[in-house]
Amino acid sequence: MSAVVAVVGEGLLEDLVCEELSAQYQVVRHTDFKGGVPEATDLVLMLHDAWNPSVHQKAEEVLRPTGIPWLRGFVSFGEGVVGPLVRPDTPGCSQCAEIRRLMAGRDRKEMWEIQQRLAARGEMPRDAWASRTGLLQMAHLIGAEVQRVVQGDQAHSEGRVFLINLKTLKSSWHSFLPDPLCPACSRLPDDSPTAARISLQPSPKIGTDSYRCRSMDDLNKVLVKDYLDQRTGFLNGKMYDLVPPFADVSINLPLFTGDEGAAGRTHSYAVSELTAILEGLERYCGLEPRGKRTVIHDSFRNLEDQALNPIKVGVHAKEQYARPGFPFKQFDPDCPINWVWGYSFLQERPILVPELLAYYSLGCGKGFVYETSNGCALGGSLEEAIFYGILEVVERDSFLMTWYAQLTLPRLDPYSANDQELQLMVDRVRAVGGYDLYLFNSTMEHGIPSVWALAKNRKQKGLNIICAAGAHLDPVRAVKSAVYELAGMMLTLDEKFEANQEEYVRMLQDSSLVQKMDDHGMLYGLPQAEERLRFLLDDNRPLRTFEEEFKWKARNKDLTDDLKDILQVFRRLDLDVIVVDQTTPETIRNGLYCVKVLIPGMLPMTFGHHLTRVTGLERVLRVPMELGYAKQPLTLEQLNPHPHPFP
Repeated sequence: MSAVVAVVGEGLLEDLVCEELSAQYQVVRHTDFKGGVPEATDLVLMLHDAWNPSVHQKAEEVLRPTGIPWLRGFVSFGEGVVGPLVRPDTPGCSQCAEIRRLMAGRDRKEMWEIQQRLAARGEMPRDAWASRTGLLQMAHLIGAEVQRVVQGDQAHSEGRVFLINLKTLKSSWHSFLPDPLCPACSRLPDDSPTAARISLQPSPKIGTDSYRCRSMDDLNKVLVKDYLDQRTGFLNGKMYDLVPPFADVSINLPLFTGDEGAAGRTHSYAVSELTAILEGLERYCGLEPRGKRTVIHDSFRNLEDQALNPIKVGVHAKEQYARPGFPFKQFDPDCPINWVWGYSFLQERPILVPELLAYYSLGCGKGFVYETSNGCALGGSLEEAIFYGILEVVERDSFLMTWYAQLTLPRLDPYSANDQELQLMVDRVRAVGGYDLYLFNSTMEHGIPSVWALAKNRKQKGLNIICAAGAHLDPVRAVKSAVYELAGMMLTLDEKFEANQEEYVRMLQDSSLVQKMDDHGMLYGLPQAEERLRFLLDDNRPLRTFEEEFKWKARNKDLTDDLKDILQVFRRLDLDVIVVDQTTPETIRNGLYCVKVLIPGMLPMTFGHHLTRVTGLERVLRVPMELGYAKQPLTLEQLNPHPHPFP
């Protein structure tokens, strides 16, 4: 007995497909779902000569309960679209494919609005490019897909869509990942204290010289294939920058608010591309909850016994909140907000964290603080992600602590590290970038090796001074990380800097004009701003060796042991480490975890001088004295009043 194929739709594409299938299968034709679908149906086809989002949404509603697979084919603005094959019991449906396709497009906002209008009011007229030749090509492909599905073979359209330019007939297949927020096929679990609990597991290092548990060779097999696609990937473009001293690759993360770049910098463009993809994944995970559904909306007053007090992570000063047009309001303990579950290593229990602190795109204009990606990290294990999340918090805290207290840090001799790669990096920055490097030991009371790196221009044009930071149990790795960051701003911004110098001079005179992330780095490109860094650039300071300055000795074979050592130090200092798991279905499919680390008391990085956060963080006043940089605790009035130079 031949298979039953139900065809829903109308137009030339439907006619051509039915003509091709009728010789082999029992074809049942409908214009819509009003007549229902026969129970014996093996496959449903949704075929139209135009784009009609509402019929695809209707198909999801009608066919999902039946368990019948279905495949769509339609035309949208001169492009034929076939797929995906939707299996009701498998994540990855037509709506997932649609959001990926629309988001990857340059005109995503306009296309999204058109989709919403069409879904509400009906389909477009028959597409002008829906020629018989192009539709015949689609019909043949659909016929071949039907045969594969009916015979039980792997269909090409499983998790993929076929796109064909109906003018040129150029065609290609594109994979897409299920959207965890898809209203049709996603079933996110509720956020819960049980799921937030963390029990550290072994995470063996890939080598004695490594602090990673997954190799790039291993990740190379999946990163581009799963995440980077110009038409349907949530990372949809890449650019090689040949100007900086090191191999610089940018990956684009498309958002409704605009394109967000993620960069990778190494000695190899191939490795930099993979690094940039990982950076893009980390950024994506931190935007909003995609691995679990937020379920708690209540006031801090009602949750106080099980929640983090937001004041402990630093808020803006009362004077900032009082300014006209300030985008945030003071924290109100009686105002209900969204909370997510994290895990407190100091208290060894799950703890509620304000959602806007756990996901950094939230809260702008409706929250109480400006929160960035500070403390977000991706790893090949949960333990690795936590390890690097802590290091990022430490790195930014040490930088800001140095800046606010104007600490006269010990200057390091880069050649004393006895690391050939670092020596070559320093020499290359000087020869290619035209910058001299100054390195300083910015390690704070916890002892985790931290560095402040400063590049001073030797040329007449371009940014005069560039600053960056690094933190790692291996101080040489901390330095290399900071040097890569410095190199990313060398030469590439010279033209912009020269064209806008007058604007940066005004920022030098009026700090309130420093409003965006880029403003901080560009401001200190001015030679006139160098005076603000005199506390570091004192030439009379003797050079110190790495051996003299760094005391942390890490020789563990398992990264989890390194992590436990760090946690023990913070416990002795009574500093909590709170971890929110940001992992999404897209990353966990390849064993990649993402976290947000909060360490109450440490200084969070902010951009825009009007958005500084030191209120509630008395540690910035106390630690300089504890480390011997000051004779007594500082006062708020003594803190550096100028915008920081973190790029």
